[in-house]
Amino acid sequence: MQIMHQPQDSKHASGNVPLLSADTTWASESTTCLWSEASHLTLRRWLATMFALTTVSVLVMIGCLRFGVEEIGFSDAGRILIQMLQSGHAGVESGGPAGVILIQLRLPRVILGFLVGSSLATVGAALQALLRNPLADPYVLGISSGAALGAAVAILLGIGTTVLAISTLPLFAFAGGLMALLLVYRIAASYGRLPVHILLLAGVLLNAIFSAVIMFITSIMDPNRSFGMMSWLMGTLSAPTYPAMAVVASYLIVGGLILISQARALDLLSLGEESALSLGVEVHKVKKIVFFTAALLTGAVVSVSGMIGFVGMIIPHAVRMVVGADHRLLLPASALVGGAFLIVADTVARTVLAPGEIPVGVVTALAGGPFVIFLLMHRKRGIASWRDQ
Repeated sequence: MQIMHQPQDSKHASGNVPLLSADTTWASESTTCLWSEASHLTLRRWLATMFALTTVSVLVMIGCLRFGVEEIGFSDAGRILIQMLQSGHAGVESGGPAGVILIQLRLPRVILGFLVGSSLATVGAALQALLRNPLADPYVLGISSGAALGAAVAILLGIGTTVLAISTLPLFAFAGGLMALLLVYRIAASYGRLPVHILLLAGVLLNAIFSAVIMFITSIMDPNRSFGMMSWLMGTLSAPTYPAMAVVASYLIVGGLILISQARALDLLSLGEESALSLGVEVHKVKKIVFFTAALLTGAVVSVSGMIGFVGMIIPHAVRMVVGADHRLLLPASALVGGAFLIVADTVARTVLAPGEIPVGVVTALAGGPFVIFLLMHRKRGIASWRDQ
C-alpha cells in the first residue's frame, strides 16, 4: 500500500525513518500501515508463521541433541526419548550410558538454551521498538552487567548456596538489571530524545563500572568459587537443573505475555513518542511496563546462564527482515528464533573443541561483534536520523 507519497499535515511526516524499509531502518511516515490491513498480518499468516518457526525450533532441538563428545544417532535419541516418556526414570536407565548423557546432560542444556535465547531475543525486540534504536540490547545497554552484579552480590552474601537460591538469585539479578536500565535511560535522555551515541556510551560506561565491581567481588571470594564465577560471567549453559529451568520458564511465560500485550503500543512508539501520544498511547506507562519486564527477564536469564551477549540484537533484526515489524508477530517469532539460535551456538561451543568447551557467550560475541560493525558502517544514515530526533 503506497502511502508515503500522500500529503501529510503532521510535523512527523518527513522526520521519521520508515519502520521497515529496503535498508531495514525504522519508523514510518504513517500509522495506518502498522495496525490495519496494510500490515498484511492476518490470523492465517500469524498461525502459518508460528507453526513453521515452531517446527524448525523443535527440529533444531532434536538435531542438537545428537552432537557432543559422544555422538548419539537420531534413531537412538528418538528411542531414548520415547522410553523416557513411557517409563520415566526407568526408561532413561534402560538406555544405558547414552540415555544418561541424553536425558541428564544434553536435554536440560538444550531446553535451557532455548529459554535463555527466547528471553533475550524478546527483550531485545521490545527495547529496540521502545527506544527506536537498532542497537538496543540487554548486553550492550549494560542490563546484563547490572543483573550479573546483583547476582554476584547475592552469591557473595551466601544466598547462592541456600535452598532459596533458585528463586532468590533472579530477584537480585532483576534488581541489578532494573537499576542499570534506569541509569542508562537517565544518562542518555535529553530533552525528550535518546541520542544513539549517548545511549551506547552510557551502556559501555556502565558495563565497565559494573564489570570492575564484579571483578572486585570475585577477587575476595574463595578461589574455588571465584573460578566458577569467572566461567559464569563468560556465559555458560552447563549443568542446568530442572528446578532452575522451571523458574526461568515461568519468568519467560509471564514476561513474554506482558510484552506481547504491549505489541500495539510498541508498534506506535516506533513512530516516536509524540505520535504515539497523539494516538492514545500512555507512553510513560508503557515504558515502565517494558523496562520492568525487560529487567525481570534479563535478571532471570543472567542468574542461570551468566552474561550472553548480542542475541537480543541480532535476532530481532533478522526476524524483522523476514516477518515484518508488527510486534504481534515479531515478539513471539523472535522468541522462537532466538531460542533456536542459542541452542546452535551452545552446540558449537561444546563440540568445536571437544572434549573441551568454549563459553557460549564467546560464540555469540563472535557472531554479534561483526554484526554491530556492519550496522555502524552501513546504516549511517539511519543512525544519524535517530541521533537527530
